[in-house]
Amino acid sequence: KPGTPPSTGPEASATATTPPPASDVQDGPLWSNGSVDPSSNDFWAQSDVTLKTSEELTSLTVVLKIAQTGGVSSTGAWRALPEQDFTFTVVEKDGFLVYTWVLKQGRTVPAGQWVFAAQYDRGRSGRNAGNGSYTVAATAGGERLAVKGGFTG
Repeated sequence: KPGTPPSTGPEASATATTPPPASDVQDGPLWSNGSVDPSSNDFWAQSDVTLKTSEELTSLTVVLKIAQTGGVSSTGAWRALPEQDFTFTVVEKDGFLVYTWVLKQGRTVPAGQWVFAAQYDRGRSGRNAGNGSYTVAATAGGERLAVKGGFTG
């Protein structure tokens, strides 16, 4: 459609919003791990998703979910890749605080290890590491990949 930027076309939207089903923490060249940062405390926390890829990724969507256990609110997020390469959102949905990073069309993620981090206040209740999860959908060498997991620490 003339005048429509490529990143908003139907194919890009479908890829960003409908990842393939994730089965585990590793899928081909993509490996993942979820952890709660050791600097977290009773009132504030950071949950990290670490990705390792042995191949360049041509698409990537990282979704990190934190259960809304009362008093949970976002205080920020970061990633170890260029900010301008990603569209980032954080919303409350279905009892979770949901952080989402989507690689913009035409951008790539080089082979290596990369961290995506969500930061949040958690009120006086503290938070169990089991109250969060992540899913990752990616493409490498034309093959769709998917990983998922929880957080330890």
